[in-house]
Amino acid sequence: MTALLVLIPAALFLGLLGLAAFLWALRSGQFDDLDGAAERILYDDDETECGPNADPRR
Repeated sequence: MTALLVLIPAALFLGLLGLAAFLWALRSGQFDDLDGAAERILYDDDETECGPNADPRR
């Protein structure tokens, strides 16, 4: 029974430590989409506009 007095706070501490590490990684951009940035160059975003607001240099 006395072992629970040590194990429960240790488990809570390690859980909070893991949560803090996850939140730090989330805020520092560790989970950004790197594949999307690499594949974005393959898609054509140049859509020609027609009408009075169209850029004549296109």
